[in-house]
Amino acid sequence: MSTPEGEEITTVFRVMKTCYEMLKDRGYEVEDSEINMTRKEFVEKHNGTIRREELAFTKSKPNNTEPIYVFFPNELKIGVKVIKAYMFLMRDENIHRAIIVVRHGMTPSAKASQAEIAGMYQMDVFQEGELLVNIRYHYLVPEHIPLTKEEKKELLDRYTVKEAQLPRILHTDPIAKYYGLRRGQVVKILRPIETGTSEKDKDDFDSNKKDPKQEICYVTYRMVA
Repeated sequence: MSTPEGEEITTVFRVMKTCYEMLKDRGYEVEDSEINMTRKEFVEKHNGTIRREELAFTKSKPNNTEPIYVFFPNELKIGVKVIKAYMFLMRDENIHRAIIVVRHGMTPSAKASQAEIAGMYQMDVFQEGELLVNIRYHYLVPEHIPLTKEEKKELLDRYTVKEAQLPRILHTDPIAKYYGLRRGQVVKILRPIETGTSEKDKDDFDSNKKDPKQEICYVTYRMVA
């Protein structure tokens, strides 16, 4: 019979696994052992007791670039004090990006504080419930590939189009949020033929171009707004 403590451990374990998968999908260096860790190994690693604030960790992209912090505040709903504490820690370690996994949300003042420092410190905030399952692996979610600045320019030049002509995807979209996409970025979407031939898709930019590496897919592009 499960206990509240056991359910809590299972929740945190599943959230941690999704965080590792998400970071790897964003291009960060993550060990396979971290992604494939079992619940038993997770419990043993933390001596059977989960203290959320002690779960914080950092990752970097190849060559130790673009470091990111991942925080797990213990508060049910975080306020300005938590946001500022994380900001000062990031400043001291010269890290400008973070993922914050909250239990039940943020106060209005914390959201305002997050927006105020967004130009210097980008904090992606997720509720635990959003990370219990990795949405990227859902069978209805097509593959999304964020483009680099160079790839975006090449795309616009190749089709002689302007940014305003590209279809949009909101930065609040779950997949855009998963990849940490920002306004102005472009994402390439690969849709299997079975789910990529609707009447709506026929109006999308480049929707009927098959990707040469994925013959069974149609390619579309979205600008993050």
